[in-house]
Order: sequence, then C-alpha cells, then structure tokens
Amino acid sequence: MKESTQTGFWKTTAPNEMTSEQWESLCDGCGRCCLQKLIDDDTPLMYHTSVACRYLDLKSCKCSVYETRQDKVSDCTLVTPDTVAEFNWLPETCGYRRVSAGKDLPDWHPLVTGDPKSTVKAGMTVRKWAVSEAKVPESRWGEHIIEIQHLGE
Repeated sequence: MKESTQTGFWKTTAPNEMTSEQWESLCDGCGRCCLQKLIDDDTPLMYHTSVACRYLDLKSCKCSVYETRQDKVSDCTLVTPDTVAEFNWLPETCGYRRVSAGKDLPDWHPLVTGDPKSTVKAGMTVRKWAVSEAKVPESRWGEHIIEIQHLGE
C-alpha cells in the first residue's frame, strides 16, 4: 500500500482501469455502507440507521466475512466502478464515490496518510456510535434512525 500512497494512483487511473486491489484500497473503512437502511414503500424515502450488519466488527470497522459477504448477506452493498453511481447514499467522504466523481481523497484517508488506522484516528468511522443488528431486533431498527434521505437525491 505504501507504493500506492506515493504514486497517488487514484489521481491518474480511471476507476474502471484500476486493479481490484487498487479499487478495494479506496475504501476508507468507515463502515457506513454496512449500516442498515429502511426504505418506505409509500414515499421516496430511505431511512439510515445506526444499526450495523452483524458481520461488521465494530472495533475495527471491517467485515468479518468479507470474502464471502455476498453469500452471507444477499443484499450486501457491492461497490464497483460500474455500480458506485447507484449508491448516492454513500457518504460524501467515501473514497469510491469521491474518486469516481473525479475528486481527491480526504486528507485523513489511509492512502493519503499511509496509516491504516487514520480513518479511526480522524473519528470518521461508525465505531463509537453504531450498534450490531445482532443486538437489535429488526422490528426496532426504526428507533435507530439517524438520517432521512429522499431517494433520487
């Protein structure tokens, strides 16, 4: 990863031309894509919750079943260069979203700092406020809404 930090590949390589390793390294490890979302069928609203997927390790903000996540969670968010635009709910700071939009990575991103813990140190993860879905029944997720988004925004 140090070589990637020195060369700034994300500034010179189009997302669809990146290797899978380069693309994956754009993830800052914030954990926001692993938070449960509720969609209102009657209105164009998405409710973001503080309830994290049971497989998100809330200490490290890494998926504990990353390699098999699609098998374990059928609707797990799979962000690729071809699908990133579909996920307009990803935070503005998301490395995938920023680079795909032609923007630079935030100053605290691990590729910029060279420190794999810089996202945690910057306080940009869900680590301190998310709760595992293993501890919250789905019927109570509505009690954990943190943001409401109009779909299509």
